[in-house]
Amino acid sequence: MHYMAAHGVKRARPAELLPGTLSVITARMDYLPRATPAGWQAVEWQRHDDPGQGLVSLYARGRDYHKVLRQRLQQLADRMAEQLGPFGHRAFTDSAPVLEVELASRSGLGWRGKHTLTLSRDAGSMFFLGEIFVDRALPATEPASAHCGQCRACLDACPTQAIIAPYRLDARRCISYLTIEHGGPIPLEFRPLLGNRIYGCDDCQLACPWNKFAQRAVLPDFDARAPLTGRGLIELFGWSEEQFLRQTEGSPIRRIGHERWRRNLAVALGNALRTAGSTDGSDPADSAAASVKAELRAALQAAMDDPSELVREHVAWALTQS
Repeated sequence: MHYMAAHGVKRARPAELLPGTLSVITARMDYLPRATPAGWQAVEWQRHDDPGQGLVSLYARGRDYHKVLRQRLQQLADRMAEQLGPFGHRAFTDSAPVLEVELASRSGLGWRGKHTLTLSRDAGSMFFLGEIFVDRALPATEPASAHCGQCRACLDACPTQAIIAPYRLDARRCISYLTIEHGGPIPLEFRPLLGNRIYGCDDCQLACPWNKFAQRAVLPDFDARAPLTGRGLIELFGWSEEQFLRQTEGSPIRRIGHERWRRNLAVALGNALRTAGSTDGSDPADSAAASVKAELRAALQAAMDDPSELVREHVAWALTQS
């Protein structure tokens, strides 16, 4: 992610990002959908076991958090201005070179977990972070202490071993990076490891014991949208660009574009094709497996002449997975 290096020390010096900054107010917003059931981690693990289902990261199943959190932070700043009078400020949420996890840790919102995300004893890690840079000197809060201990559940759960050591993440191996930020071909070594994950990955968070304390969202904005939850890969792969834009309106998914969406789905279809089961006639389930494989192949073959070279290359790979 070149933008991180491009901003250099500005990421660690708020006053260089916004001149006049004297304090930073940090905030969190829980994003588990309001209808999330008890034992939700087990439910999400079960989604991995259905190779024909497209798996979208929990945070992306509702409205784009950038818009929601930034609006709420601005509302908070407006209320502060009512009490303090006009003051210089700017709200951020994953939208500028800001060391959000470090600021959250220093301000007491939580500690940096071994998966590099912020962890809270009463909220796990299923929340967004936001900040308000202000030109007022405010009393500092105490930093949070760490409570990961000897646990390494997140390291062991990572499908691509992207967490190369506690508190160290190799983004080039991370499924969230590969399916969202990465614009080119997904490296061959990682394609089988993506499974049915088509946008992001929650595995390190699902494995974390602290997420049994994760909180549900209080806003309807993060409720899961039906088109993005529990849908079949073939159906999602069949979306035209117009359908993609319509179904992802107001969603963070829209920013990857239709081409990357189909690239990711082609990989997932190839993985589903590989795991569809034996068809040698020795088992009564063979006919069902053969039918599934035929449907998967047909969906991929229909995309062999896709206008995008990127999509065509991933489709060709997927067809070799039978």
